[in-house]
Amino acid sequence: MPRSKKGKRGSGKAGNKNGVKGESGASEDELTSDILSHYSSASETASVQEEGTGGEQVDEQTAQEETEDKLKQCIDNLMDKSAKTRLAALASLRQAFSSRLLYDFLTERRLTISDCLERSLKKGSGEEQAAAATLFALLCIQLGGGDEAEEGFKMLQPVLTNILNDDSASIAARQSCARALGMCCYVSTAENGEDLIKSLALLETIFMSSYANREGALPTLKPGIPGLHSAALQAWSLLVTLCPASRLTVLLDLHLPKLQECLESNDVNYRIAVGETIALLVELGRDIDEGFEVEDSESLCECLKSLATDGNKHRAKNDRRKQRSIFREVLHYIESEDFSEEKIRFGLESIYIDGWMRRRIYDAFKDILESGVRHHLQFNPLLRDIFGLGAPLIIDPTVKANKISRFEKHLFNSAAFKARTKLRSKVRDKRADVM
Repeated sequence: MPRSKKGKRGSGKAGNKNGVKGESGASEDELTSDILSHYSSASETASVQEEGTGGEQVDEQTAQEETEDKLKQCIDNLMDKSAKTRLAALASLRQAFSSRLLYDFLTERRLTISDCLERSLKKGSGEEQAAAATLFALLCIQLGGGDEAEEGFKMLQPVLTNILNDDSASIAARQSCARALGMCCYVSTAENGEDLIKSLALLETIFMSSYANREGALPTLKPGIPGLHSAALQAWSLLVTLCPASRLTVLLDLHLPKLQECLESNDVNYRIAVGETIALLVELGRDIDEGFEVEDSESLCECLKSLATDGNKHRAKNDRRKQRSIFREVLHYIESEDFSEEKIRFGLESIYIDGWMRRRIYDAFKDILESGVRHHLQFNPLLRDIFGLGAPLIIDPTVKANKISRFEKHLFNSAAFKARTKLRSKVRDKRADVM
């Protein structure tokens, strides 16, 4: 079904930037609590039948307006002089963006929010930069790709890139920028091959510094750097799922041998990220060539077996358990193409995670949306398209149909969305079902 671009490109100002002075942490917590408590009771009415009087509908509209006023207050607070107030506002908005769908509200204020986030990224502390980058990724997911999200990505891509490349920036900020670049490129610019290639190359420059030198020795890394490498590698592997076969062949030849050497890393989380990426690349290689084989597969499997049975007492018990579990899965897939299928349930529906590509995409959204990922799977047409779920289920078509159809009209008729859909055709699994 074709999707159309929205003609309206206004930015609806959120309010006077000097109109809100420093708020206490408690007041921001109250704002967040009020916002979430309203949406937790109101949002699901789009998919379940409501029985009520006209008076109840008026109460619902009043509650909606009150909640939007609180969101506007949080947006105003992003421009406050107090760093504490800005951080609290970023935290409140993150919870609201991750837990509910706010397309109509955010479309009218996207430029105002983007301006605020750009200011936080350029002038804020490391903590504020990290929070702003994450909120920007959530904003792109809320806008559902297409023109609005692409517009924001082009606006903030340079500052995200600068922070990611800045060795003096905080590790947390650089990690968040890596994740945001990966996610925002994934949902915003799939039709633009140039932006995809640039983002892949940028992320490569980060994690490739973990590769072994010509003598085969891995570098000694400063504390925190393996975490940055993990974030960059995971963001890169998300974007790799969009690459055409010709590009994939180049990436497989370049990175698979180097990543195998990184399985010897001293950092357990980086080893796991590397193992999952190797499995993903092998899966993609087999998709484009049934006869694809890993170079020196015997050596790779021996290494994987060692990690899958690692009993090193110097490692934390939980780390050993997590590592063994992941590498057993990776080994089974490399040896026999066996994958432990996982079923994710939400509302009346479910999706199957039945491959490494599908797992990488789901995990990427889960990392950003956290506990809100199930709500977005249920209601967000962007995620529903990516996972092959179709339009959101509406048990009673009369309930809030206007707002849902407005969002879907924007997505279904978008030329950008059609281009992205072609690139993601391999991702779709028609076994998404209704229980």
